[in-house]
Amino acid sequence: MSGTTCRVALPVPALKPYAYAVPASLVDRVVPGARVVVPVRSRALVGVVLRVEAGETDGLKSVLLAPDAQPLMPGGLVELGAWISRYYVTPIGITLRAMLPSALWGASRLMASLIGPETASRGASLDVVMALDRMGGRASASALQRRLGRPVWDVLQRLARLEVVSLETEPPSLGPRVGSERVIVLTTPLPSLLERERTFGRAARQRAAFEAIDSLGGEASYTHLRRQLGFSTGVLNALVTRSVARVEQRERLRDPFAGIGPTAPITPTEGQRDAIRQLSETPPGGGATLFGVTGSGKTLVYLESVRAEVERGRGAVVLVPEISLTPQTIARVRGVFGDTVAVLHSGLSDGERADAWRGLASGQRRVAVGARSAVFAPVRDLAAIIVDEEHDASYKHGESPRYHARDVALHRARLEGARVVLGSATPSLETWANQGQLRVVSLPERVEARPLPAVVLVDMRAEQSVAESGALPWSVPLDDAVRAELEAQNQIILLLNRRGFAQLLQCPDCGHVRECPHCSISVTVHHTPYRLRCHYCGFDEPVPEVCAECGGQTQRTKGVGTQQLEQWLAQRFPNARLARMDADTTSAKWSHQRILGAVGKRQVDILLGTQMISKGLDFPGVTLVGVVDADTALHLPDFRAAERTFQLIAQVAGRAGRGPEGGRVFVQTRTPDHYALQAAARHDYRGFAAQELESRTDPPYPPTVGLTNVVVSGVKETVVADAACALADWVRGLVSSRTDGSVDVVGPAPAPLARIKRRWRWHLALRSSDRALLDRVVRYAARRAPHTGSPAVRVTFDRDPVSLL
Repeated sequence: MSGTTCRVALPVPALKPYAYAVPASLVDRVVPGARVVVPVRSRALVGVVLRVEAGETDGLKSVLLAPDAQPLMPGGLVELGAWISRYYVTPIGITLRAMLPSALWGASRLMASLIGPETASRGASLDVVMALDRMGGRASASALQRRLGRPVWDVLQRLARLEVVSLETEPPSLGPRVGSERVIVLTTPLPSLLERERTFGRAARQRAAFEAIDSLGGEASYTHLRRQLGFSTGVLNALVTRSVARVEQRERLRDPFAGIGPTAPITPTEGQRDAIRQLSETPPGGGATLFGVTGSGKTLVYLESVRAEVERGRGAVVLVPEISLTPQTIARVRGVFGDTVAVLHSGLSDGERADAWRGLASGQRRVAVGARSAVFAPVRDLAAIIVDEEHDASYKHGESPRYHARDVALHRARLEGARVVLGSATPSLETWANQGQLRVVSLPERVEARPLPAVVLVDMRAEQSVAESGALPWSVPLDDAVRAELEAQNQIILLLNRRGFAQLLQCPDCGHVRECPHCSISVTVHHTPYRLRCHYCGFDEPVPEVCAECGGQTQRTKGVGTQQLEQWLAQRFPNARLARMDADTTSAKWSHQRILGAVGKRQVDILLGTQMISKGLDFPGVTLVGVVDADTALHLPDFRAAERTFQLIAQVAGRAGRGPEGGRVFVQTRTPDHYALQAAARHDYRGFAAQELESRTDPPYPPTVGLTNVVVSGVKETVVADAACALADWVRGLVSSRTDGSVDVVGPAPAPLARIKRRWRWHLALRSSDRALLDRVVRYAARRAPHTGSPAVRVTFDRDPVSLL
């Protein structure tokens, strides 16, 4: 029988979408981009409609539900998801799962309940019944499977036929409900003073409430009237009793940043006005790079360049690399666009993220601000996407699909006719080398022509260290500079890009270093609490009193982290007010805002932390920046090590000297002659880029060539090694027979981090100057190469990797 069918992407690793029949009652709601609930074997799942077409419905299951009045993923996002799926070789369902907030996906649960005595006296049936009894007589099939370590579906079906258990299916969750609030609406106009006196008489508070609501447009929420304006519930209810108002229940979007007031607008300088004009002239679908030194006012230029479009009702997306920057950015964006702003990032609750998504999809909000995943915000009539600090590695997603938000933004802009602005003081080399397609707009001077801070490279091989500092690299010049700024009541930022107290724990007798049992890396010593932790898999254990290898009583820590730096500063400068900002101190909600708020109020003298304090922060009171150890990432076995080090030093140096007092930067290093550090000291991005681009021609690395890192992982080392070798041989054969050898295959070899989360890792790299050819080879290999579907190993194709570790 012919009818309407649809193709649905489900959050499972299926290569093709599923086909379903569309009931006549749901035809108006089942459209591309809409969520639907569909049956899949023994359960129901939430999926996203990819396309709708006429076709045969015989043998097809029907869509059960279309829960949303309008699609939560507009057609442009569905098309974008299809491109991401192809380019990053990820099933379309897994791709869309990464694009839509997790709370908006759902699956039914099969629940089993004990109802009668067990008739089978042994075997799997008895195991299931005993487990169910220990779990309180009721549990989901998935929970039983985890408890017993084997599939239980067939056993549950048999027990259900014997009436030992009952089975029922809980429907999938459709996400947090939309919030609501009470709104009071005026129903009787009282335009003259005489009418108001006649109506309210001596009820002065009721009249004041009436006039307040009238001044707000004739309606206002109970919450606003009570909390902000001070009217009691009794006064407001009296307006309803007098028949001059009524109460309505309205949808209310949760906004966790509602309390953040807008930053007052700033008048652009002449240089900023010229940059705004140039960015505004970028054609639809095109892109530009805003190359501005730190402190040049790039955020103002971004926002003013799209103000006219948003005021005409179009939308924009503003991406920031760290959620720590979000409150500061929200204040600036609201200063330009008011309450049309929605926030999307991982630090929000499920309800807050779902409400932000719904607000954008419905058109109630027009500007989205957030970290990496906000590039998928369902903004209507998209005019522009702004990628702030576009060089930052956090824009690369670490799980499937391994997309880069910068590249996704460029592709989305082409699909929807929007403009892209990529901003940075230290652009990625991929962006810098793409000047043929991306127009470069420069901001070469700081606001008010303030000079860039002077940078001093402190050679730790020759410079005297403070005697009491021990293992901590703390030179006399840096110590004198910190003391002088504290005495002048200025603020200081200190960067040490390694968290924890010490890098490792080593026995002085036998030399044994305690490693994570699940990863090929030493565990980090933490003092608060006093534990050993792995920063890759989360392994955690008490610090042992004796060596596990030789039984020696004394163990020694080596290397330093932010906790040890904080302890040293507290001892060295006991009157200084300290704040530490790293992954350990910012795990709680709003912790970023709390710490940075204290710095902004001058309640902190020294802010110390990891790379998250190196970018985007604008505190005029900071006159000194110290990089405690510039070599932490400079010598890693990765082709981007020099670039990342230059960017980190240049960015954190830019936090100094934003106020009238000026600023200084001290960079402690044992390799002061390295070209990356020399260029950072001169604030010379162009010179660094020219030298680094030349170094990536032989051997060739991005952006000279396209690159894909293929990682083979599994729990057995020999199996992983054999699979990686077989995969490399197969790819070499493919390249030799189909491409005349124009794609290089490098490897295989053990990954620098050979084991993570109990899985051994080998990798090989595919690179070619013909990016289109590389794309075809990768997509072909992802579907057909040996071991790509093997349960024993996992093969991951990482397009355009930011790291080869």
